[in-house]
Amino acid sequence: MERDAGMLGGVNLAPYIDHTLLKATATTADIRQLCAEAREHSFYAVCVNPVYVPLAVTELSGSGVKVATVCGFPLGALLPEQKAVEARLSVEAGADEVDMVIHIGAALEGDWEAVEADVRAVRRAIPDSVLKVIIETSYLDDVQKRAATEAAVSGGADFVKTSTGFATSGATVEDVRLMAEVIAGRAGIKAAGGVRTPADARAMIEAGATRLGTSGGVALVSGEGSGSGY
Repeated sequence: MERDAGMLGGVNLAPYIDHTLLKATATTADIRQLCAEAREHSFYAVCVNPVYVPLAVTELSGSGVKVATVCGFPLGALLPEQKAVEARLSVEAGADEVDMVIHIGAALEGDWEAVEADVRAVRRAIPDSVLKVIIETSYLDDVQKRAATEAAVSGGADFVKTSTGFATSGATVEDVRLMAEVIAGRAGIKAAGGVRTPADARAMIEAGATRLGTSGGVALVSGEGSGSGY
């Protein structure tokens, strides 16, 4: 078992994983544990709420593990200018990557100019940092998913991300495949929410995911299942 830890079908899962803890109940001790696990297993990044970015930066110093945080999370219902300031402050605190939530209401109304402008405001605020844009697929139909993905890429996203993990459902293979079709190699895809087993992880990667957001990273690289909802 030890020889195959983190491997599934020849794929090393650890470099795909954003080891995530975004619960309101997270404590400094929880974040330190998250970072220790990320160091031990060489995950790509941790993803924490903005208040914990400085702690994560300290805990991961010299490890090579990136620090990601969230913006306009989990509802997306902030003004573009507010999201821009939030993202800039997080980057100034040491975050390498920012996962922002789109204006979901605008997407549901088909106001794609507003969705793109929202993304672009954050892009301009953090021009040299990785920007992932969460379109919250569970709230959208397929036509809206396609349009939201295009708006995110047009606005400057480096990644388009499926879900916050706080909505009615998370990533699906079908949604990742749809997003990959729209993106056509112009950006990465982060599948988040519902990646609970190594088989889930492999299916998402085969569909086009280039990053996985999960709080169950340790279980995944150990070849086990995760009961986590994210």
